[in-house]
Amino acid sequence: MTRGAAVHAFRLWSRIYPATDREGYVPVAFVFTGKTAAQGENRMRRLEQAARRYFAGTAYPGRAAGITAFDYNQAVPVVVTGLERITAGPAGAGGAVWRRLGRDTWHTLLKALDNPDGDPLYAVQWEQPRQRRAERETAEREAQRPVCAHCGAKFTDERWELIRRHSWPGERDNLCGPCEQEDANRAEAGRVARRQAEEAAAREVVEAEAKKNRGLFGRRR
Repeated sequence: MTRGAAVHAFRLWSRIYPATDREGYVPVAFVFTGKTAAQGENRMRRLEQAARRYFAGTAYPGRAAGITAFDYNQAVPVVVTGLERITAGPAGAGGAVWRRLGRDTWHTLLKALDNPDGDPLYAVQWEQPRQRRAERETAEREAQRPVCAHCGAKFTDERWELIRRHSWPGERDNLCGPCEQEDANRAEAGRVARRQAEEAAAREVVEAEAKKNRGLFGRRR
């Protein structure tokens, strides 16, 4: 996303100055003096008007709707202050005495050089439509999620996917995993009970037949 500042064949500035970890070129600072505060402010405004093409951010190429961030990768960060501001405050140049050209508020030097409306904001705003689309798709999917006909609980992803993989409808497809297992256990218990009852009935028939035969043989003797 950050394309970085364009450089020319003569790279003296990049050999002298370390990377700033901010968009744009090496920053430039101006300290103005004047007989009056108004005179110093006028000088700052004249510089701002003359240098706007160099420090101003631009719209991102193919700027999408909802993107308000600016591209400062080709900009020269310019900060200004007045000598009177530096000497008047206890923090000196370390205080909130710097103004970034193109902005109206005074900050400390590092805060003035930051670009909160640059690449960081662009990354957030670029991601927001994707997040909203993902949230909408999730809501639509949840609206279609099956509900257990027995307990009313929503199906888990695993249970839902298992049913969707079936090539034909199953008799327990309307049940969640736990209810399906309980129903299967009950059905198996019923089958076992019926089998045992059938086996017991068969034994009774065999035993009754054997008893009958023993009685016949006894009378013949």
